[in-house]
Amino acid sequence: MTAYVESDATPDTPRTALVIHGGAGVIERTALSPEDEREIRATLGRALDAGNAVLAKGGPAVDAVEAAIVVMEESPHFNAGKGAVFNARGGHELDAAVMEGHTRRAGAVAGVTTVRNPVKLARAVMEHSPHVMLAGAGAETFADSRPEIERVENSWFDTPRRRQQLEDAQAREKKGAALVEKGKYFGTVGAVALDAQGHIAAATSTGGMTNKRWGRVGDSPVIGAGTWADEGCGVSGTGWGEFYIRNAVAHDICARVAYRGDALADAAHEVINVIVPRAGGDGGAIALDRKGNIAMPFNTSGMYRAWVRPDGTRGTAIFRDEKER
Repeated sequence: MTAYVESDATPDTPRTALVIHGGAGVIERTALSPEDEREIRATLGRALDAGNAVLAKGGPAVDAVEAAIVVMEESPHFNAGKGAVFNARGGHELDAAVMEGHTRRAGAVAGVTTVRNPVKLARAVMEHSPHVMLAGAGAETFADSRPEIERVENSWFDTPRRRQQLEDAQAREKKGAALVEKGKYFGTVGAVALDAQGHIAAATSTGGMTNKRWGRVGDSPVIGAGTWADEGCGVSGTGWGEFYIRNAVAHDICARVAYRGDALADAAHEVINVIVPRAGGDGGAIALDRKGNIAMPFNTSGMYRAWVRPDGTRGTAIFRDEKER
């Protein structure tokens, strides 16, 4: 499925826009309680409000994506921050990335365990270090040098639902199930924004995959795989990260727009709904171009998503059959 929202902003209208996701995967109406659905939609709305408030004041896109993601990192409903999944040892290892398109500056962290909002640390890496990606103990040491980065015990990220998911995954594994199963890894969060100056930024944050081992890192913090922004396009991905890394998914979408002149919707559809499944993966993405056009393709049964168009219209959606205009 490719969801595409065409911009109808006039030349005199500031072309600000924002699109966010809360992850793609197996999301069935029958499995999502009415209460959880209401809370998820409300959180998506608050994330939109936080990011759009920055844009409405003329703030930079990078501030907008950070603000939106922090709201989702604070929610137990998404696989990022407070709701991060458990690894095989019963702990949490979190990843995040931020990229600013017009400067190509980027920052990322992988395998952090005590940072309440990993997206903030990723931005700190971008702005206050000479590096792009820091991992594990090194990222934690860098966080020690940044007083604005709030720290928590690893158990702060625990939620009963994620604990049950770990127990279920380990029980299936004992019965011979694969370590990774299609569609069983949703909740990664992401945001892409276009500001009034015409600049694009993208950011992604995740707890990775339930029951992951060996310090596994997925696509979310890998610049060009799960997160990318340039002068004309920004992308945040969600899905089976190994396939997003192998196919440089986020960069590929924007490269098709920049080098081949593809429409954003066509580029996003081809990569997410053709290339990724053909390679054996699944998932979704959000994408935004400099004209304010939005694409939200996914090949799973659902993807938590929300958007604000340049004309100010907005919406949220979860399931495949929901209208997005």
